[in-house]
Amino acid sequence: MEIIQFYFAAIIVVALIAEIIWSNRKKKSVFNLKESLGNLGIFVGNNLMKPLSLGWKYLILGWLESYQFFTIPMNIFTIILTFFLAEFGFYWYHRLSHEIPLLWTLHHTHHSGMRMNLTTAVRLNWLGAFVSPLIYIPFVLLGFSAEVLILSLAVGLFFQYFLHTEAVGKLGIFEGKFLNTPSAHRVHHGSNEKYIDKNYGGMLIIFDRWFGTYQPETEKVKYGVTTGFYSNNPFKLNFLPIIQFVKGNWKREKQRIEEQESQRLP
Repeated sequence: MEIIQFYFAAIIVVALIAEIIWSNRKKKSVFNLKESLGNLGIFVGNNLMKPLSLGWKYLILGWLESYQFFTIPMNIFTIILTFFLAEFGFYWYHRLSHEIPLLWTLHHTHHSGMRMNLTTAVRLNWLGAFVSPLIYIPFVLLGFSAEVLILSLAVGLFFQYFLHTEAVGKLGIFEGKFLNTPSAHRVHHGSNEKYIDKNYGGMLIIFDRWFGTYQPETEKVKYGVTTGFYSNNPFKLNFLPIIQFVKGNWKREKQRIEEQESQRLP
């Protein structure tokens, strides 16, 4: 297991170095030192908390296996089905994280970056990993393996790391068909009016197709949240949105943005 983690980490680092070289040669301003350091700080925090967050996943989902309504046999078919269920659950949790204000305060961390590069992929709220497993509770109770679900989510996160880049353009006939792509995920990070709340998929884009949230990349993406630059401080990025929500400032800010948008409409 450790050797697999080593190879995965090596691939991630090599990809990041390759992206840095590409951005320098092409003179692309996809990196900002302060923002990248902020992303790295968030990454370090998540890794320090990883034993707790991973243990929490196994505690919640693994513990529920003893209360399963059915026993689903383990075979190649059920493993594939579990993967699709994990993707289905990810789609809806991701979508609800945009639609429910309290969940958005956690997901806001990931979207507040003003650049799109591979360091953005690890810009994940420290508390989010303790909330996201709850969406998969029904699948475990129905008889699906908690371990396979967690493994499917881990594979999906590894895949999604490589979606956070401008180094890969559109993939022609592969765009918007089955797998998620860097182009589709750039749209998801856009604060352009037509890009907001689109392309929620993890590894797969099919659920966006089915539920009407797919949007191809048709104009230059403006990254970040609609309020603009937020912070490069990892602690502020993780906790300030939550504090604002508790104080009620979050709702007032949302109302202000909606009023501005309504004024722009013809």
